[in-house]
Amino acid sequence: MRKEKGILPTDFGAGPVRRVNPLGMRVLVRLQDSRNRSDGGLYLPEGAKESQADSLVAEVVEVASATDLDTQEETNISGIPLGATVLIKKDAGVKVPWDDKLRIVETAEVLATVAEIEIT
Repeated sequence: MRKEKGILPTDFGAGPVRRVNPLGMRVLVRLQDSRNRSDGGLYLPEGAKESQADSLVAEVVEVASATDLDTQEETNISGIPLGATVLIKKDAGVKVPWDDKLRIVETAEVLATVAEIEIT
């Protein structure tokens, strides 16, 4: 499947494909999987790690944009780069009904962008 801006496959197999375009100062994020083990090595059931955390890590998969009437060029108006890894409160945003991993989040609810830096 060709990856196009804002088009997300659903979990319903060969059914519909949905395009989600956040409006206003919002971004669409996909929650990243958390580890299945505690720091002590104990197995944690699905959702247990999230229920203990104050924040979640997510990837920005779509941003609010505006089209310049003169050039027809789309501009990211959210201020958060597409593809960025971000930190959000665990209760931030609105869950997307057909995918529990997707949330539409106000840019003000994004606590930070996260970058992994390799130290040599």
